[in-house]
Amino acid sequence: MTGSLAARRAQEKQARYNAILDAAETVFAAKGYERTSMDDIARSSNLSRALLYVYFKDKAAIQQGIILRAAEALWARFEAAKQSAHSGLDQLSAIGRAYYQFYREQPDYFAALTTAAAEGDGDDPKHAEQLKCSESRVMDTLIAAIRAGLDDGTLNRARIRDPLETALYLRGALHGVILLCQRDDNQALIEHTLAMLMSSIASTSR
Repeated sequence: MTGSLAARRAQEKQARYNAILDAAETVFAAKGYERTSMDDIARSSNLSRALLYVYFKDKAAIQQGIILRAAEALWARFEAAKQSAHSGLDQLSAIGRAYYQFYREQPDYFAALTTAAAEGDGDDPKHAEQLKCSESRVMDTLIAAIRAGLDDGTLNRARIRDPLETALYLRGALHGVILLCQRDDNQALIEHTLAMLMSSIASTSR
């Protein structure tokens, strides 16, 4: 097999994989995960049931693929937010707003990641490793913003004994408030939460 032919086949395989996930997201949103069958997903993606099983062993594996997509989408938002601000403190504020916008604009992805965090990432070792890497990138972006703030003096070194610990605190606190807002969109509460969180770690010289 020539290199160009192998590359083309790999692209076709990836395109089909993505098409299956696209179809599954649509069907899950319309019917709910529990009421959706593999046949539903096969029909929606215009594939035979047999070919669908070549890519995914079951519905849970498809859901795991969607969770991985969600983690990648969240990382992209965090990274873009970080790049949009200069100081470490402002980067953290931007990331916090990006997290809320992720919830508002991609609620199914937000819910998928919340469920995965509570229930684990399934029994597929390959998927578990991929999700672990994606989650690490999300946290690494937060940690990088914290370290930037420590370096530029906008964050208080006395209050931050470990950047990872602080990243978990910030994300967990904001995530909890977002969950409280699920029945009522409350931008003002999110802004208040961000202000409180930032003041808890900001340099006293600001």
